[in-house]
Order: sequence, then C-alpha cells, then structure tokens
Amino acid sequence: MKHVHWQEDLALLSRLRLFQNVTANCLAQLLKEFRACDLEAGEVLLSPFNRNQHLHLVVSGRLKVYLGSLDNNPVSTIEAGECAGEISFIDNDHPSAYVVASEPTTVLRLHRQSLVSLFQQSPQLMQNLLELLCERVRHGNRIILDTEQNAKIDTLTGLFNRRWLEQIYQRESTRCAFNEQPLSMLMLDVDHFKAYNDRHGHLAGDYALCLVSHTLRNQLRPKDSMARYGGEEFVILLPEINGDEARSIGERLRVSLEQIASFYSPLGVLPGVTVSIGMAEMQQPDSLQGLIARADNALYQAKHDGRNRLNG
Repeated sequence: MKHVHWQEDLALLSRLRLFQNVTANCLAQLLKEFRACDLEAGEVLLSPFNRNQHLHLVVSGRLKVYLGSLDNNPVSTIEAGECAGEISFIDNDHPSAYVVASEPTTVLRLHRQSLVSLFQQSPQLMQNLLELLCERVRHGNRIILDTEQNAKIDTLTGLFNRRWLEQIYQRESTRCAFNEQPLSMLMLDVDHFKAYNDRHGHLAGDYALCLVSHTLRNQLRPKDSMARYGGEEFVILLPEINGDEARSIGERLRVSLEQIASFYSPLGVLPGVTVSIGMAEMQQPDSLQGLIARADNALYQAKHDGRNRLNG
C-alpha cells in the first residue's frame, strides 16, 4: 500500500453514501483526517490475520471480497463510493474476510478514533454507518442461504444430495417425456444398517455407505444419476431405461454388493453389506414425489420379503 497525495474534495466526499446529509463542518473536519493510499491489482487491503483500525473509502477502482480463502470465488464487489472494513473498524477486531484490489485502486483511510469522535457531533453520520452495516449483515445472510440452497454434494459419500435430485429429475423427466423415452428409478436401502452401526460403530457405518456409493456409481452410465436420499437410502435415476431394463440393472447392482463379503477401511477389515431395492417406472404425469412413493412402496415390499432383493 502506497501513501499518496490526495487533493481534498469536499463535494466528492459529500456524495459518498456514508456522508450523505452530513453537515459541511463535519466533512471539513474529516478531510483533515483522511490519508489516501494506492493499491496495486491483487494487493490485499484487509485480511483475517491482521487487526483493522481503519475505515476505507474507495475513491476509484474496485475491491473484491473473499470468504475463507483467496482461492475461493469472490462473494461481493466494493465499487467506487463504497466503504470497506466497517465491521472490524467498529468492533476493533480482525476482519472476517479478505478484501483485495481487483484493479489499481485508490482508497481514503480514516482511523477509528477520528470518526468515533465525530459521532456525537453528527447523528446522521452514525445513522449512515448503521444502514451500511445492516446491508452487509443482510448480504451475508443471503450468502449463507444461497450456499445452503445450492449445495449439491453429500460430503460423506461424494454423491449428489436430495436437493440436487429435485433439480435433476425436473430436467430428465421433461427431456424423456419430450423424446417419448422411459425413465426408471431405483430406491435402495442398506439392510440392517442400525444393527451394523450398533455392532461395528457409526464410523464403520459411514465407511459401509461409502462402499455402497463407490461400488454402485462405478457401474452406472454417465447419464445415470445416483444420489444419497437420506441416511442409508439411495436413489438412482435411469433415463431412457424401461422397467424391464431397470430390474436387470438393479439386480446386477444388488449382486455386486452381495459378493463383497468384506472390505478394507481405515478401521481395518469390515464386513460388507447388502441392499434391498425398489423399482418404479415413470408414468405421465409423474411428479418426483409420486415416483419416489411408488419406488418406496416396492422397496418396503422387498424388505418385507426378506431383504437383499429387488421388487417392482
């Protein structure tokens, strides 16, 4: 960061969001406290590793905000006329994000003591800052919500999750219906999974679920979709596959697991598991809930008939 000379500009300062409707006397006093700095493209302005004592106003250029790591995608952009570091500036703590210049950028730095002393003189200044803080909090909440809603991967098995299944079914069912092609679903449940956990431990159960996902996924076509539906249940969508073909595929998958008597894990050698499978073929007009309900009924019958078998 390079300190540079900045020509004092009261009119420019009054146009910035933070200083709207702040009296000219307060702005004139603030001008004496500002220090201008130039940032090169890629230069880090704020970091979670360094305590922040300044409010930064962007005069020209642009800043990017990164959460967690600079290797992640930026979550927001700070344009000219906006400020950075106001949260850590207020609570005198470490920033919660990285703020990096995405291009040559000029900022005005104001030490927290200089601004705090003016709050009593200008309630409008305090109100402006509170409004900016509220916007940042709301933006952060939206990021959290979007992250949760857009998450597609089950972290344990590496398969897609239930939320993603809803999205992919809409696409595949529409495509198959348009092309007058069938679509089938297999719903799988690991047999006696609670007893497996009770006997070998929950970590062993996690490894068993990974065994199921890796064993079955490797036998599917690229266009097939396998998702962890919840707990020890899995769903496989088979586009362009009718009921007879789906039964054949499901039986092949079931046998492949049945033949794994034991497998190696970080816990040592563990016994294999078997699965019960329910099959249903899409019927127009079939919602995802409707198709799942019929596959689940078939799965229930497979378990009722003795498990380690396919029904439907």
